[in-house]
Amino acid sequence: MNPQDLLRIAEGLASGALGGGRGRPRQAELRRAISAAYYALFHTLALCGANTLVGATHANRGQSEWIQVYRALEHGYARNQCNNRAAMSRFSLEIRRFGQLFVRMQQERQAADYDPNASFSRPEAIEFVDEAARVIAEFENTDARDRRAFAVFVLFRLRGG
Repeated sequence: MNPQDLLRIAEGLASGALGGGRGRPRQAELRRAISAAYYALFHTLALCGANTLVGATHANRGQSEWIQVYRALEHGYARNQCNNRAAMSRFSLEIRRFGQLFVRMQQERQAADYDPNASFSRPEAIEFVDEAARVIAEFENTDARDRRAFAVFVLFRLRGG
């Protein structure tokens, strides 16, 4: 799953460009935009884990191992880890921003997908999409070692010894 494709879809839905040319997006389109923006963050994190732990190129990785790591990311566990302020403080500002937005967008996505009374405005949806794009770009430009440490942090439970 390509996070940039999800961001493009989210942008088109939020702006109304993918809504049949009416110009004004319907609530269903705004909801799907918010959901797609969250999933762009989620898949960015899943890619980060698989690429940094197994390998970013097909020549340097086993496909089944890469898929296993990619699919290991759990929404709830990743959210809880990102909510752990003490542990998150050891990461760079860019990674902390990513974690904060991951938590916030997961809440918004749950409202968009499951709350029949939730309502979103076009500017609100556009801001969520724009913020997700900014935070993803910052995250992807951080040091690979920091991204790998963050991937390990959100993927694996720390066991007591």
